[in-house]
Amino acid sequence: MPLVAGVDCSTQGTKVLIVNSDDGQVVATGVASHEVEGEGGARETSPAVWGRALADALGETGLADRVEAISVGGQQHGLVVLGASGEPLCPAPLWNDTRSAPDAAALVTALGGPQMCAERVGSVLTAAFTVAHWAWLRRVRPEVAAAAARVMLPHDYLNFRLTGEAATDRSDVSGTGWWSPREGSYAHDVLDLELVGLGIAALPAVVGPQEVAGKVTRTAATDFGLSEGVPVACGAGDNAAAALPLALGEGEMAMSLGTSGTVYAASSSPSADPSGTVAGFASADGRFLPLACTLNATLAVDRACEWLNLAREDVAPSNGVVFLPWLGGERTPNVPTATGTLTGLNYKTDGRSILQAAYEGIVATLLEAAGALGDWAPQDPAQPVLLVGGGARGRVWQETVRRLSGRPVLVVELSELVAYGAAMQAGALVTGASLAELSKTWGGRKGAFLEPARKDEATMGAIAAWRSHVLASLEGGRGSGTVATCE
Repeated sequence: MPLVAGVDCSTQGTKVLIVNSDDGQVVATGVASHEVEGEGGARETSPAVWGRALADALGETGLADRVEAISVGGQQHGLVVLGASGEPLCPAPLWNDTRSAPDAAALVTALGGPQMCAERVGSVLTAAFTVAHWAWLRRVRPEVAAAAARVMLPHDYLNFRLTGEAATDRSDVSGTGWWSPREGSYAHDVLDLELVGLGIAALPAVVGPQEVAGKVTRTAATDFGLSEGVPVACGAGDNAAAALPLALGEGEMAMSLGTSGTVYAASSSPSADPSGTVAGFASADGRFLPLACTLNATLAVDRACEWLNLAREDVAPSNGVVFLPWLGGERTPNVPTATGTLTGLNYKTDGRSILQAAYEGIVATLLEAAGALGDWAPQDPAQPVLLVGGGARGRVWQETVRRLSGRPVLVVELSELVAYGAAMQAGALVTGASLAELSKTWGGRKGAFLEPARKDEATMGAIAAWRSHVLASLEGGRGSGTVATCE
């Protein structure tokens, strides 16, 4: 029974799955939490936290010394800056750190506008992208940027800790803003911009699917309880890792409900959406993964539950209430300084209706983004939405997706898809099987199939109208997006 380890270094914590590579059965798990700090748009974590969390999570499994291969899936976009000694020089800004919003806008302008930006790096840059965090760092802490010897992503940092090698993969590097998915290489003209000024020597090598990033060093074996010389797979960005067990086919779409919300589909060709709704990422299996992401998802609903003193499932029909819970700013649409908005209240409004409206606001935003996704990966309404992530098990999430999409829903059984997808990469190293073969033999698509419901066009229309009103207000400079109306 050859054992492999899959790692998910997410925003809130690190999870490890120990998997039997023969049949894909999970035999042990480990979890360790992270500290995320910052206010006023700042969201950052010390990279050393991720190293400690990986050691703790591996230790909790009790099987680290039996692992024959390991792979890391990680949160995308974060910026890790290392000095000449290999130690982090500053906390890492995370994907949801919005301080770099003006830097992202300046980069889009420097690249010739949204259309040319999307064509060059696959996406219209927002505050989330690594290149924007780097431009922000150069602007506000130039002494730190000047001392940087290596610049990498969170999953790259854990690869570095494990192997001593600076290596990334095409899925994660496609979210930096300085790599071209179309060309499959670093974008030298972006790196040479005055706002960026970064030499390629500071960046990790890009390792192909099913290739090895390195082997566990003697130091790492001591730090993490692994055996020296164990191969480390290339790893992946979190959504790309999660997509591996799903093996998405034509017309299908995955919707992930976690700290953030994402919708993504598989494509044989790269995307370049000038509207900025769809990010043109590469996949971890050699294809492409056009994706749209919201900053707000399950955490926003949980906050609404706290305000209303309600349980997550304690909802009633929204009855005309529309709630856009953009509580941490928003990425889709790109309004990083926006806040939550609420309309349609009256004396008879039930708090449970407000909570249902929070679910609807998030799901409707994701489905609208999925419409743009279809331009690059055409969607078939008869094909299911594959519902994944922590929120996927919630009855209200499931029913809201069914009702607002009008599509069947497959609630995927696996609860830790990112770590499981990473384990598939490690399993491919041990077994010699392809990732596609492992997705079949390991059975990553198992789950509950829900028949489609009649599409709720009225609610979708009301949310779209309110969203347009709020965006017009923001663009016109008439407010911060904090709007509440009572009717």
